[in-house]
Amino acid sequence: MQEITPQNAFEEISGGRAIGIDVRESDEWEAGHAENVIWNPMSAFDINALPSDKPIIFICRSGSRSGQVAAAVSAQLENVFNMVGGMKAWNAAGLAMVSANGNPEVA
Repeated sequence: MQEITPQNAFEEISGGRAIGIDVRESDEWEAGHAENVIWNPMSAFDINALPSDKPIIFICRSGSRSGQVAAAVSAQLENVFNMVGGMKAWNAAGLAMVSANGNPEVA
């Protein structure tokens, strides 16, 4: 498993060169998430739903859960990354977030 910074993750995902997978739970996802990422919560994680044609960047709140998922998945897939600092670091870097209520936050 490799690590990636929020800024580099943003560039790779928004540039279409990587797929972002948010593994947080529904309340966290709904409160605010990065644009153009896929939601696949850790509690119901489906490895079969993962794309295999691009690098995958796993995202959570602080980088811990996404690190666990990335470590487990890296045994089966190549080009797997954990985004260090999670959405807390993403938000602190001022990177764009979206939410259903229009006022995204990190829950």
